Amino acid sequence: MELIQVGEKTYYLSNPTNIGIYLVDDCHIYLIDSGNDKDAGKKICRIVEEKGWKIKGIINTHSNADHIGGNQIIQNRISCDILGNQIEKAFTEYPILEPSFLYGGYPFKQLRNKTLLAKESVVLPIDENLPDGLEYFSLKGHFFDMIGIKTSDDVYFLGDSLFSEETISKYPIFFLYDVSEYLHTLDFLSTLQGRLFIPSHCEATTSLTSLIDCNRKMIYEILNTLCDICKNEMSFEEILQAVFLKYHLVMNENQYVLVGSTIRSYLSYLCDQGRLCYRFDQCRMLWSLGVGDSCE
Repeated sequence: MELIQVGEKTYYLSNPTNIGIYLVDDCHIYLIDSGNDKDAGKKICRIVEEKGWKIKGIINTHSNADHIGGNQIIQNRISCDILGNQIEKAFTEYPILEPSFLYGGYPFKQLRNKTLLAKESVVLPIDENLPDGLEYFSLKGHFFDMIGIKTSDDVYFLGDSLFSEETISKYPIFFLYDVSEYLHTLDFLSTLQGRLFIPSHCEATTSLTSLIDCNRKMIYEILNTLCDICKNEMSFEEILQAVFLKYHLVMNENQYVLVGSTIRSYLSYLCDQGRLCYRFDQCRMLWSLGVGDSCE
């Protein structure tokens, strides 16, 4: 982790999941996310101690395990507050909800791993506890109630609202819960004016234009790909197989639930838009471009 100052009171730790730091006074800070596991939490504590700072609280942009993984060890060490928003608060307090939601039932042992299942922590509602100098705003789409944070230095932390071109090239089916909300979030991001923008998995940037365009382009490509796949009736598993083969993805337990959940979200969006329909045949749910039980 590299500590980088980007404003009078604003820093971030450059990391696979970038971690924001905001000074509320000369020695107390709030973290924005806490990394992917207890080792990340330990590194954060060490860096903070070397600077002579004390962690007053952690603000989680959302409840995915790579953003809350350091919560428990930090909270246990120093009894700091953790702030979360609505459904994200619940998932952070009861992290078994994430792999259960992704799998659609009780997750088997191989899904109860640190990538999908963080350690629980005690969370306060962000509305009532956000410190002076910070603002939060909605960034729905990637997850239920994800937020971004703006600091008094005009620096924006944007959670998983945007992914880099390099990440998309490697993982074209990046995780989405709600496609419609995500497209609205991209529109919202295009209106922001700030001094610096820091997505969780991209380099800090002064302009979001190319990132927004890249992410939006990929969304529409996946939508068109699914419509093309569904020219013939397909079950969900057949659609998922076709997506993995087209994009040369490697199937494993994590990718099955992450990509699988995302594809279901795309299918829901296309169904709501009237571009795809489904019907039931011989106890199978089949998706297609034609008229089905869902189109009246």
